[in-house]
Amino acid sequence: MDKANVTIDFFDKTNEKYIKNAAELLANSFPQAYQDSARAEMDEILGEERIAVMAVFDDMLVGFTGAIPQYGVTGWELHPLIVKPDFRGQGIGARLVEKLEEAVAARGGVVMYLGTDDEFGQTSLAGTDLFDDLYGKIQMIKNINRHPYEFYLKIGYKIVGVIPDANGFGKPDILMAKRLVRK
Repeated sequence: MDKANVTIDFFDKTNEKYIKNAAELLANSFPQAYQDSARAEMDEILGEERIAVMAVFDDMLVGFTGAIPQYGVTGWELHPLIVKPDFRGQGIGARLVEKLEEAVAARGGVVMYLGTDDEFGQTSLAGTDLFDDLYGKIQMIKNINRHPYEFYLKIGYKIVGVIPDANGFGKPDILMAKRLVRK
């Protein structure tokens, strides 16, 4: 597959096929959260005030991302980012996020942030009491099993905090952010 043949564009909110494909991708990627609510979540993702971007290859949706305005319009939450497993590692996720960041900045966004949960023990932050030496543990974070925080680091995001036990004891949410515009 030639990644140059993957088209990155704003999500076609009128294309029922792409919406259905995106809901299936959401349910398959995050069954613990969206198994029974993927279509409703897609309706939220494609809401009027939000921005959504899609990746299409050979008329097939292979990934998408979205942003939610927060803090007026200056801070936006990146939610979600999904690329089909067989299309990962080819720069598609980075291209999706880049297009999303440009659109957010054009609407007055200054910062994009996200939470990347560690529900399955993929980092050294999982399974530990983060209320004890939180900042030291963040500084020494290790990726144990392909946690996506490293992807976000590569595209310019920084870890700006952690919510300990956000998903249950020892299952934190890693908060990351990136400034989109210079002062």
